[in-house]
Parts: sequence; structure tokens; C-alpha cells
Amino acid sequence: MRHIPNILTLMRVAMVFVFIWFFIKESYAVCLYIYIAAFVTDVLDGFLARKFNWVSDFGKLVDPFADKAMLITALVCLAVAGAFPIYLLIVMAVKELLMIIGGLILLKKKKVTVYADYWGKAATGLFFLSITLSLVKLAYASAIPAWLLTALYVCAICVSVFSLFHYAYKGGFIGKKYRVHNAYEE
Repeated sequence: MRHIPNILTLMRVAMVFVFIWFFIKESYAVCLYIYIAAFVTDVLDGFLARKFNWVSDFGKLVDPFADKAMLITALVCLAVAGAFPIYLLIVMAVKELLMIIGGLILLKKKKVTVYADYWGKAATGLFFLSITLSLVKLAYASAIPAWLLTALYVCAICVSVFSLFHYAYKGGFIGKKYRVHNAYEE
């Protein structure tokens, strides 16, 4: 039973490839359901891991990878389809790369695994809403206004970039002179 969160995480990794396949086939409704399923399994595996203390080193490393892979995949696909601005994709890609590099540095130097905090979860929620609505618009030709989607994406990216600085502060990469130790060591 304790491997259920890891199984859900591996399912999310597989969903990335399935998402790409159906997006190429322009089966946007299927992509919508895959994206929602990925989000639900992410919430479920996190809940199960914390509730029953089924946290594992594998899950700590692979879970964030699965989340980032699905997010970036969905954004790239939407950008290719013209439903997501390329310049925002570049901002997100740079932000995610910096997060990965920072996380690896903390893991290597301080043996600390970075975990999601409020700001990262808020950004994830905003991206989920934005991507879901974009897929609804593509799948069902709904009348969701482009300005609303752009506003949601800009909000999601602003919160996401803020979370980068928050993680950098907590990890001791910025503002070191204001504290003796970083928050991930507590």
C-alpha cells in the first residue's frame, strides 16, 4: 500500500506522453481529461503520502519532475497551437530551469529536498485553471475570452516567479545576510 503514491506519480509521468500523443492528434477533449486526471493524481498522491507517512526519497524527487513535465508539456503544446503566448513560455522555462538548478544545489550541498510551499501551490492552482480553460476552449470551441486566459496566465506566472524568489530566499540563495540558516534546514 505504501507504494501507491509512487505508482500514481509514475502514472503521471506516463500521462505526459499520452497527452502529447492526443494533442498531436488534435483530440483536445482527451487532453483535457488527461490533464485533469494528472492534477487529481498529484493531489491524491500527496495526500496519501502525508496522511499515511508513505513519503519516499523516490517520490520526493520524481513527483516534482512529473508535475513540471506535465505543466511544461501542456504549455508547449498550447503555445504550438497558438493558445499560449511564446514569451510567457520562455519566462516559465527559465523559471523552472532555475528551480531545478537550485533544488539540485540544495540536494547536493545540504542534503535537503525542496518541498512545495503556499506560493508554489498557488501557482500550480492558477496554472491548472488556466490550462484547463484553454483546453476547454480548444476542445469545445467555447467562448472563453482570450483576454481572460491571458490574464490568468499572467497571474499564474507572476505567482510562479514570486515563488522562485521565495524558494531562493528560503534556500539561502538570496538575503543570506539577514539570517543565520536557511528554512529548508529546520
